[in-house]
Amino acid sequence: MDSLITAAALALARGDPLGALKRVALRDDAAALALRGIAMAQLGDLVRAKTLLRRAARAFGPKEAMARARCVVAEAEIALVSRDLAWPTKALEAAQATLDAHGDRINAAHARTLEIRRLLLIGRLDEAERRLSDLDPTPLPPALKAAHELVVAGIAMRRLRMKAARTALARAARAARVADIPALSAEVESALRAMKAPAARLIGRGEERVVRLEDVEALLASKQKLVVDACRYVVRGAGTVVSLATRPVLFALARALGEAWPGDVSRATLIARAFGGKRADASHRARLRVEIGRLRTMLRSLAGVSATTEGFELVARHAREIVVLAPPVDEAHAALLAFLADGESWSSSALAIALGASARTVQRALDQLAAAGKVQSFGRGRARRWMTPPVPAFPTILLLPGPLPND
Repeated sequence: MDSLITAAALALARGDPLGALKRVALRDDAAALALRGIAMAQLGDLVRAKTLLRRAARAFGPKEAMARARCVVAEAEIALVSRDLAWPTKALEAAQATLDAHGDRINAAHARTLEIRRLLLIGRLDEAERRLSDLDPTPLPPALKAAHELVVAGIAMRRLRMKAARTALARAARAARVADIPALSAEVESALRAMKAPAARLIGRGEERVVRLEDVEALLASKQKLVVDACRYVVRGAGTVVSLATRPVLFALARALGEAWPGDVSRATLIARAFGGKRADASHRARLRVEIGRLRTMLRSLAGVSATTEGFELVARHAREIVVLAPPVDEAHAALLAFLADGESWSSSALAIALGASARTVQRALDQLAAAGKVQSFGRGRARRWMTPPVPAFPTILLLPGPLPND
């Protein structure tokens, strides 16, 4: 590297993209294009950053496979931050293999971390956890250690292991301070706020209150409460979990009965909640009897469903109390809003991948939310992105330059 390239790389490592651009903004050689791409990414111009990195990858000669691989890794991080989940992951795997073969362990580890972050984002926790266990963070520089601990914390939070999540975030905060990259410290702070933010609503005995993740962890660990979990569509109690995710009618009945406990629910209310019928006729009442019988069978190890004069009531077999754990908001598209609540900009195709739904279904939901003023979009065609805050975020860690001479 010449002196300007070295100085620009050092500026980027400090989180100073403007300082880097002052040194390479007018240069079009491969290394300068790559550094300009990283700088633009850190400034938030992801489209321009992606273009520059692709130009850099083409500009590097056939003997510079490692430099091209670093460009691919940087582009993969931009794709992750811009929630382009359709970006070809095989290209990242090939880049990782190239970096490993050339001895660039740092950027190879960065590529693995990006792959794990993508798995975490789309909810493949088991695979993310398995791949994370194969990655040793000990030799990593502070910035990558912070990124590694953020992934550890993300998995722990989704597994409701809050002690492990707090420990990982404390390590991430220490590593971010050593790295001295403001954007990275901001990401750690964002994760801490998410851990302390209201995560759900607890409904019981006619009252409702918001709870944090640590409250949810304590609730699900309790043997004294039967939990109708409207976040995951299961009923939990005494170490037993009954999934009703594929039985929406049965879950609607279970939730209505759980919210009314220790009272009962009238047949008319149950019909309205489960079937959407405004008036209960003979066919509705007959169907209700059938579905209540099915619910009894599903919940027989946890609770009974008893008939009352007016309707039905839920009776726990072992727990002392029945509560309902509900999402923070009751919204037809609550899962979609939950993804958009991370502050990043998403494409509709990425949301479809993350939700496991069809692109058309997601697009219809986005149009409805936009009409209600709950989300907004920018860009057109394939570049169109959806979000809740007014401005998109930017990448936090891009290690394209790699170890500098004499490091």
